[in-house]
Amino acid sequence: MICCAAGLLAGAALGQSTHTYRGEISDSQCAMNVHSLTRSHEEMLKSKSMGGTSNTCSVYCIEHLGGYLVLSAGNKVYRLDRADLVHGFEGQRVVVAGVLDAKLKQIHVLKIELENKP
Repeated sequence: MICCAAGLLAGAALGQSTHTYRGEISDSQCAMNVHSLTRSHEEMLKSKSMGGTSNTCSVYCIEHLGGYLVLSAGNKVYRLDRADLVHGFEGQRVVVAGVLDAKLKQIHVLKIELENKP
């Protein structure tokens, strides 16, 4: 709760407001075409070299290949700064509330939850 309040205050101090972003939590390699042609886990899952799910692929790439957590939202990819909040959501569709640093294409994550699809 204190971290979220501090994040809101930091964003407000910079003249930025909190926004909501929807997408899939991924690793930077797959989402940014480092070892993928489709901006997804598709090639890695077919090869089974990084596990059999989007979750295991992301976790492997982050833990073993130097990747970092991102939110893949269509053609946009945002780096996420709060691994402590985001870890555990890899490979899942989520809703992130946060403050965007447009220059760094990074979201300061204040809250994250699974996306509820109708």
